[in-house]
Amino acid sequence: MNATRWVILCCAYGASLLSTAILGFPTRSVSWQQWGGLALSWAILGVVAGFVVPRFWRMSPRLPIWIAAGLVGALAVSHLQLRVPQMARNDLSLLVPQLEGLATVRGQILNMPTLNRKQNVRFLLAAETVNDRAISGKVYVTVPLLQGTGLVPRQGITIRGILYQPKPAAHPGAFDFQGFLARQGVFSGLKGYSVESLTEAPWGWWQIRSRIIRAQVRWLGSPTGQLVSSIVLGRRAVDLPDDIREAFIQAGLAHVLAASGFHVSLLLGVILVLTRNLAGGTRLWIGMVALSIYVGLTGVQASVMRAVIMGCGALVGLATERKVKPLGLLLLAATLLLLCNPLWIWDLGFQLSFLATLGLMVTTPRIVEKLDWLPPTIATLIAVPLAASLWTLPLLLYVFNTVATYSIPINILTTPLISAISLGGMVSALVALIFPLAGSAIAWLLYYPAQILIAIVQFFTHLPGHSWAVGKIELWQLFLVYGAIFLIWQLKHVRRYWGGILLFCILLIIAPIYYNHLTRVQITVLPTQPLPAIVLEDRGKVSLINSGDEDTVRYTVLPFLRNRGINSLHFAIDPQYDLQQGWSSIFEDLSVKTFFAIPEREKSGIKDTKGAKYQPLKAGQTIKLGSALTLKVMHTSPSVFQLKTQEGQWLLVDWQVPQPQNPNPTIQSVPIAQSEILLWSGETLKPEWLKTIQPKVVITTSEKTVPDPQKQIQLYATERDGSVQWQLGKGFEANIETTDLNNSIL
Repeated sequence: MNATRWVILCCAYGASLLSTAILGFPTRSVSWQQWGGLALSWAILGVVAGFVVPRFWRMSPRLPIWIAAGLVGALAVSHLQLRVPQMARNDLSLLVPQLEGLATVRGQILNMPTLNRKQNVRFLLAAETVNDRAISGKVYVTVPLLQGTGLVPRQGITIRGILYQPKPAAHPGAFDFQGFLARQGVFSGLKGYSVESLTEAPWGWWQIRSRIIRAQVRWLGSPTGQLVSSIVLGRRAVDLPDDIREAFIQAGLAHVLAASGFHVSLLLGVILVLTRNLAGGTRLWIGMVALSIYVGLTGVQASVMRAVIMGCGALVGLATERKVKPLGLLLLAATLLLLCNPLWIWDLGFQLSFLATLGLMVTTPRIVEKLDWLPPTIATLIAVPLAASLWTLPLLLYVFNTVATYSIPINILTTPLISAISLGGMVSALVALIFPLAGSAIAWLLYYPAQILIAIVQFFTHLPGHSWAVGKIELWQLFLVYGAIFLIWQLKHVRRYWGGILLFCILLIIAPIYYNHLTRVQITVLPTQPLPAIVLEDRGKVSLINSGDEDTVRYTVLPFLRNRGINSLHFAIDPQYDLQQGWSSIFEDLSVKTFFAIPEREKSGIKDTKGAKYQPLKAGQTIKLGSALTLKVMHTSPSVFQLKTQEGQWLLVDWQVPQPQNPNPTIQSVPIAQSEILLWSGETLKPEWLKTIQPKVVITTSEKTVPDPQKQIQLYATERDGSVQWQLGKGFEANIETTDLNNSIL
């Protein structure tokens, strides 16, 4: 069978796995009937292609190959379905509703414990018993730092803590914690308080990693030492400080902190240079051993395995003195990985690694040709990040809804530094295995390059507009953009119009988002505690009431605004006497035109409003939020707002007792009016309030706030329902739908 036939079969396998997106996979559960229907569709498509394609492609293979391709596609869909993690009959998660209070779980640690943002230790545990009852399943564990220090993979432990069910995304743009864990076969979580070791720490790759990291941190200090180790081993193996990690992500340098093909290529290049005088077979074995050790140190990751397979293919080509086709090798690597684990088709690391490598292969030479007026070294330095960005940017926009504005210039400027640090870090790591002090001395030479790298990243991330929220793009837009990119790559007569096609792709992404932004009238109540953050969109003008603390802004408010493509606020309103600490982060990330706050507090505690105009918030004040929404301040202690829309009137009440300026508020002391919608936070909502306001819809932070809701009242609780949205002409919608965890794995 010739190469063309193999390419068709491999492409059919990969394309069929991608086609599962039609079913909504991996963001929602899929029934077996849908899986079967998709598999049958591929089998039929293979037969149809066998009759249709030869009419347009003179060199097309015969009918049996196309039938085989259809069968491969059908088998690929079935393979993926079989590999989807399923909950066992005695899975620990099934007992969570029955277990109240503390539970004792015994099991074995599955991965290297690391620190989360709250400086707690996190890891996965293969559970064996709970309260001396035999169970199975994996559980996501967090324990205090002192309890988790010294824990290592494959160690047996007993943990006392509280079991819980991971929560799904509570609002658009939120991190889907439940889905993230479910993709790893984890359906429950455990917040541990005490840990007891049952076995001694076994030997493992973690010991070598720890030896390398200690040697590099010894004289480099923190965070420089962790940064160098992260560049060499990947951030999964190193506890890098949050501020450094976030800065690199915002700058568009997240790939620098991840073990990737760049590191494998650099390692392989050094090995080939050092072994250039040896026989081909010897170079092959040395290279494969080195790559195997690197995989052991970094862990099995899709991006690393892709590069390792391609590296092994290149080594085999050198040993046998045969020419290797890079594109064929990339396709082979992708197919082998997906045969081993078809779920990797939806792994972001795999997708970015494949697209970036493809871009480097097919686009870099063409960009270098266009830059022939520059010295070759500089032209290549510019072409490499530009080519990789062109192929990965649409996917990054689809996943993160934002673009790092200065990503390409930062990558161009930092490539020499990153190469030097990576190479020096690898040498330091190798020497540290033999003589740690010598490894520390070599790592010390990287201090100033690492400091310069950090300074460049911090400089660009503090520039105005360093990150631009584009908004959520749909799957059909993503496929159309990549379809256009593939047409430019494959068809010469289309390539002549690459500028127009590029403009079409930009408009295809931006136009629908900004059309919705300019026409949408929507109110979103975000699931924040103790007060709900409220985002009001009125045909291009956006306002925010309440910010919450810094964690609320980071994990709830900003992700939602990015999902909406919002980069500025017309009005920011803080009705609280106690300063909400999240406003500083809001002013840092968004452009705010006007900031309303209680006069007695004004801007105390906020260091820099970044040019936002301050306005006092007073009772009786009316704020026109746009053409369809008007906000009136009814009272400031407690906070009572009246919000008028074209479809009814809202009453926003924050009933916190006692109030700073009104210790014992009563219904008689606060001006209220009948309203169709009541947004209530604070103390329990009393029946006399419902009788006076007579709402048709009540929105609260907790359903316990309304102990006896009337039947004619529609009740939403953000704690249960996630974010609650009202849109002009469409009514209300809750973000979280009740699902059966047994049927929903992603």
